[in-house]
Amino acid sequence: MVGEPISETEALERLRRSDDPSQQYYGAWWLGRNRSRHPEAVPLLIEALRLRRPRDPGAGVEENAVARNAARALGKLAPAAKAAIAELLAALEDPDDGLREASARALGELRASAAVEPLCRRLASGPQQAGASQTDSPRLNEPCEAMLEALGEIGSAQATVLAIIEPFVQHERPLIRSAAARALLQLTGDPRWGDLLVELLGHQQLQVRRAALMDLGAAGWRPALEPIAATLAENSLKLIALRGLVENGQGEPNTDAVLASMDALL
Repeated sequence: MVGEPISETEALERLRRSDDPSQQYYGAWWLGRNRSRHPEAVPLLIEALRLRRPRDPGAGVEENAVARNAARALGKLAPAAKAAIAELLAALEDPDDGLREASARALGELRASAAVEPLCRRLASGPQQAGASQTDSPRLNEPCEAMLEALGEIGSAQATVLAIIEPFVQHERPLIRSAAARALLQLTGDPRWGDLLVELLGHQQLQVRRAALMDLGAAGWRPALEPIAATLAENSLKLIALRGLVENGQGEPNTDAVLASMDALL
């Protein structure tokens, strides 16, 4: 059965089965989920991404799924997966927006500076076009959330990059606003973007509060310590966000205060 626990050797073997997308799908997932360090993992994932990347919007669902999982796995294997950057950049131009999303996240995790230009190019039309909903679908024309987060992770704080990101803090969807504020906070350290994220911690929708928690943790915005601890959300997510303050910390309070808050949640 595909869903049964398997070993690293079995995951690699499944990924080699180019005639069976369902086996490749699970093999790619396993290697990423378990942060495989096997020397064959990255080359096999690159090959799966290359072969399964859909050539047109009508490509089979299974092919799309394998390519997306391969891209996600490559991101999780950072920094060892830098050899995958060229193929992920190619996937960023794919007609499948789900694959563009997975590739953008992977490129961000790989801190791929070569991705800054194509990411900015796809976002340059702003919330009114890149950030508009697709016809007959709630999905946006571009996976803006993933692309904005990737720009923040890559860390290029050029004025042209900031100018492309900033309009998205006015997007109608709070998750997009949160992603844009996170990226700007990471790139500039400007407290107004941290304040925007803290404001989103009080949003009526739990999904938005969860996203703001993760974004504050990713940005390491330590002035958000008390608001994070008081957010109406799961303690497990608050602990992840607080851990992010320790690992990615910008500003005060000190690490001891963050650790004390974490202890109080346990």
